[in-house]
Amino acid sequence: MLRWFQKLMPREDRFFDLFARHSHFVVAGAEALRAMLDGGDSIPRHYRTVMERENDADGVTREVLIAVRRTFITPFDRSSIQGLITSMDNSIDQMQKTAKGVILFNVREFTPQMREMADAIVKSAKLIEEALPLLQSVSKEATRISAIAEQVSHLEGRADDLHDAGLKELFETHAPAGNAMAFIIGNEIYDHLEKVMDRFDDVANEIQGIVIENV
Repeated sequence: MLRWFQKLMPREDRFFDLFARHSHFVVAGAEALRAMLDGGDSIPRHYRTVMERENDADGVTREVLIAVRRTFITPFDRSSIQGLITSMDNSIDQMQKTAKGVILFNVREFTPQMREMADAIVKSAKLIEEALPLLQSVSKEATRISAIAEQVSHLEGRADDLHDAGLKELFETHAPAGNAMAFIIGNEIYDHLEKVMDRFDDVANEIQGIVIENV
């Protein structure tokens, strides 16, 4: 009876498998979003990829939240697990909103700053993907994990600078021509991209919090 019951309960290490799966979907979503910002006729195809990966990530998030309730012994505090997977899911949710904005406003051309912000999004996604398996040996890998979290925060700061510079250039380009709509649409895309990076910074903070609590 005990053996049968144990088989029904999620394994402790299953959380790391789920984190890894979710991070793979986040990376794929980030790469598809970046491809959208190359412009051209392939935008709808990459948009569909973002939508699909966001849906896949939602499924993993649900699995994690169910496993948290069903598992007696978790690898670290339950609230930390919930905070981590929620912040990860928020990042790809924001990517989805960005992609929807591109389609809604029928944007086909993007500024260098927008593309560089999207590059930072891909780099951040890959850094998070790298950090998550290290949490299995959090004490041993604490220094490396903290360094990765710091890199993500640095990328977020760089994205803020790109956002400000891009908005200024956008205003200087469109204000003299009286093209307010072009500025509004550009501002919307910049705002979404900045929020994606903010969500990745949230993930980095959650990871850093786990290190602090468990080392």
